Amino acid sequence: MSLYRTELRRLGKRRFTRWATLLGLLVLAAVLAGIFVTNEKIGPEQRARAERKAEQQYQEQARWAEEERAACTQAKTSGQNAPQGRYPEDCAMIQPPDRESIEAKWYLPSTFDFRDRFEETIIPFTGILAMIGFVVGASFVGAEWSTGGMMNLLLWRPKRLTVLLTKLAALLTGAVGLTVVTAALWTVGFWIVGTMRGSTAKMTAGVWQSFGLTGLRGLLLIVVAATLGFAIASLGRHTAMALGGAIGVVAVGQFGVGVLMGMAGAKFIEAWLLPTYAMAWLQKKVILENYDSCNANYYGECKPDTLELTWQHSSILLGVGLVVILGAALINMRRRDIA
Repeated sequence: MSLYRTELRRLGKRRFTRWATLLGLLVLAAVLAGIFVTNEKIGPEQRARAERKAEQQYQEQARWAEEERAACTQAKTSGQNAPQGRYPEDCAMIQPPDRESIEAKWYLPSTFDFRDRFEETIIPFTGILAMIGFVVGASFVGAEWSTGGMMNLLLWRPKRLTVLLTKLAALLTGAVGLTVVTAALWTVGFWIVGTMRGSTAKMTAGVWQSFGLTGLRGLLLIVVAATLGFAIASLGRHTAMALGGAIGVVAVGQFGVGVLMGMAGAKFIEAWLLPTYAMAWLQKKVILENYDSCNANYYGECKPDTLELTWQHSSILLGVGLVVILGAALINMRRRDIA
């Protein structure tokens, strides 16, 4: 019997895998439903309603300006002491805004433009599936160690690295398969949202290619997360090792690093935080700004210092972390006794 098929079947039959996957899919479905409910298609009725609201807002502003101008004139005529700075020297300066400055588009309801907004939905999609991949990967190998299943398996197939890498291959196959199928459903779901609650216009081959590349980067991030969970749990020979390490990095390490960098006066604190690099990987680049600095340009405008982090920076960090942790897990598997 093929070890790979056996591990793949074992992965699919584990209750933790099924429940974690189901929970993640329910969260994604809730996100999709929430966006569907909070958006609507814009037509002549919605535009007419927005025009009425804009006109109503202008009339209110005009009425307020007229009342304030009359109060200003009365205060200056009667010699009353109005609060300092409330009225200008010339009451005629109190005027309502131009009608054109109050735009009807401000009052249009939220609508889902598939071309403009679908790419941003890939971020929560990737985050949720990466979390599932991490915990399932950690549980998949951690449970084998804690229950003694790994020892029994090695009696049948004594090649340690082959066994561990086959388990990892089965895990990544499941992660990729789940991601591809879910991504297809995610895309179809938001296409329906755009059709019924927004717009799907101006979709070109270039736009689809951009979406595909972003999705591919998301898939790679999910694979990395699953591998890291698997490798950390294998190092500690327990699921809690990976989950505890993740909690330590996110809750303690990231928070502590942020506080430490802030106390040290670092210019770009976000550059020391892992989520920044995950965002740079998905969005291709992230521009950080330091508002404590001021660079005056030719026109006297003050602009903050900036730091651009690209997907290349993120790929180096993710690649090094993956090689170090997975390599340590393989070395540990090869050298330590099975007990």
